[in-house]
Amino acid sequence: MIGIPAVSHVLPSLDIIRELAARGHRVTYANDPAVRDLVTGAGAELVPCSSTLPVADNLWPDDPIAAMSLFLDDAVQALPQLRAVYDDDPADLYLYDIGAYAARALAEAQGRSLLQLSPTLVGWDGYDQEVAAHLWELPGASAYRERFAGWLAGCGATTTDVDAFSSRPERALALIPYAMQPHADRVDRRRVTFVGPCFDLSADKDAWSRPAGAANVLLISLGSAYTRRPEFYRQCLAAFGDLPGWHVVLQIGRHTDPGELGDIPANVEVHPWVPQRAILEQADAFVTHAGMGGCGEGLLAGVPMIAVPQAAEQFQNAHRLVELGVARRIDTEDATAEALRTALRELVSDPEVGRRSARLQAEARAEGGTTRAADLIEGMLSPRGGSPETS
Repeated sequence: MIGIPAVSHVLPSLDIIRELAARGHRVTYANDPAVRDLVTGAGAELVPCSSTLPVADNLWPDDPIAAMSLFLDDAVQALPQLRAVYDDDPADLYLYDIGAYAARALAEAQGRSLLQLSPTLVGWDGYDQEVAAHLWELPGASAYRERFAGWLAGCGATTTDVDAFSSRPERALALIPYAMQPHADRVDRRRVTFVGPCFDLSADKDAWSRPAGAANVLLISLGSAYTRRPEFYRQCLAAFGDLPGWHVVLQIGRHTDPGELGDIPANVEVHPWVPQRAILEQADAFVTHAGMGGCGEGLLAGVPMIAVPQAAEQFQNAHRLVELGVARRIDTEDATAEALRTALRELVSDPEVGRRSARLQAEARAEGGTTRAADLIEGMLSPRGGSPETS
């Protein structure tokens, strides 16, 4: 496996790594030493590959071309590190994250099998014209594409078209609920297999216990990246603090000081990090930033959601949750205590929301998750090789 050190990109496939190691495969994982504990804890051998991505301080540029350039820069400096290890010890199969461009270049140069593990939406027929084409009209896009094409021409990759290399993997497992995929009917199912979120739902079931007497539980989390939102947290405390019958778990990340929140109501517990899946399995509602990981966990748990998107694809994800009938979307600037409280009451009192949540939960769990993903990967490791099943 070759990845990037963003936690939101490591966690979605980590149980697949754990399952493959448990089945007796030798699994190496090339990534920054910052995620060493996650990698080794899953039973993989860490191959140190330092990253230049600004994940530690979350200092991502607002300009999309500048952000894309960071991933290209990271790939350029990562590829020699990968070659120093894998040229003498090539893998039978390379798994790779969507942001790890150097992985595809390495595998193509070696002529080895390659499989992308996508933690978010995948491209569809028409994606280049409907989405990517707008990016290429932005300032700096031409220079970026020229630099990317120059790197591809000299790095040993056999796919030298920038669009094909960056957004059209030969084979991929989509680790998201099929229901969350835009234009799902236009996804090439010969290349992409949807296996749903890959979590061991029983792994951390004892990591959190519902307090005695709590009629309802609400989890509030903006994930791992966009957590410096003290005013939003204060609005949440005003909305849900001392709400009769509700116990609230508030995750604030490591960039917010709890002292900035003021008095904490008795029914609220505040933490920098929480065992999210364990809480969701016992929760009745979820306030989320609508990252794809959080959306998948919410659907697997069958809980209605209040989506407060923060960046990038989260706005599209929030819109999709609303389309599915299991969420209300409130943008950050509109997230007043009154709006949040009203959304919660409407969601939990609507029986149709409950029915839709239960149906989507069943569909997501039926996609197979970790076991199916590992089975498909083992199929690519067999003597005949081949592609993941198309379904």
